[in-house]
Amino acid sequence: MPPEPRVESGRRSARSATSQRPRIGIVKFASCDGCQLTLLDLEDELLAISERVDLVEFAEATSRRSSGPFDVLFVEGSISTAEQAEEIARLRAVTARLITIGACATAGGIQAIRNWFDHDEIRAAIYPEPAFVESLAMARPVADFVAVDGELRGCPISPAQLREFLVALVSGRRPQLPDEAVCIECKRRGVVCVAVARGIACLGPVTRTGCGAICPAYGRGCYGCFGPRESANTVALAEWLSDGRSASDVGRLFSGFTAWSEPFRATIDAHGGPPGPRRQPPEPGDA
Repeated sequence: MPPEPRVESGRRSARSATSQRPRIGIVKFASCDGCQLTLLDLEDELLAISERVDLVEFAEATSRRSSGPFDVLFVEGSISTAEQAEEIARLRAVTARLITIGACATAGGIQAIRNWFDHDEIRAAIYPEPAFVESLAMARPVADFVAVDGELRGCPISPAQLREFLVALVSGRRPQLPDEAVCIECKRRGVVCVAVARGIACLGPVTRTGCGAICPAYGRGCYGCFGPRESANTVALAEWLSDGRSASDVGRLFSGFTAWSEPFRATIDAHGGPPGPRRQPPEPGDA
């Protein structure tokens, strides 16, 4: 199938803020709502920020609804159905700045692991009446369908990074979001390296920080929830992890919440894909 046309920014069609309060919306597609809950967890800080913006769409928190236009729209969730693909295109056309939040929206999420498998077989194995379930053959990030102006990664997103983004929004400045490896956070916290000291498989060297190195702090390896950092050398890490592990075990280590993001995806493919029976590699533009 030919690739879906990407819908560019709606800056010309979206209404510019006529007051000093930008119109903000939060919507979701295929996801667990965890990133939206992170926003609600800001509590008192969110109340202070809400005095500076006009929150016109947030089904998780208010009955007030809007179909647009939006000055800023936060989008959670991957695009997994034809209806979702149509809706994200409509939203893009009425939005000045579209920000994806969470691993599902930025990388396809855990559900994107099914992209390596036969769609009909997966659907039949899960649903008693698979004929009633309509979905695309692949679950993909929002950026595969429309232009994205910014992203907050994680599963769920970092409250600190969300706070920084919102403060930057109301202050009219560029948000300062780090692109450091989780290893740097371990050093700051004084966490002993689980890979070196205990031989535990850890994706910390190639994963963007944001979680505060929670897993290594509790003696577990990083699962890559925030996705690959810029210029992540997954080839070298996979080679190191291959010492004493099979190729399938190494592929499984990268097959987590952000498996469909590059270069994690390429590393998984190079090691036979995620565990389980797989379909033929998708053709370019496969939906």
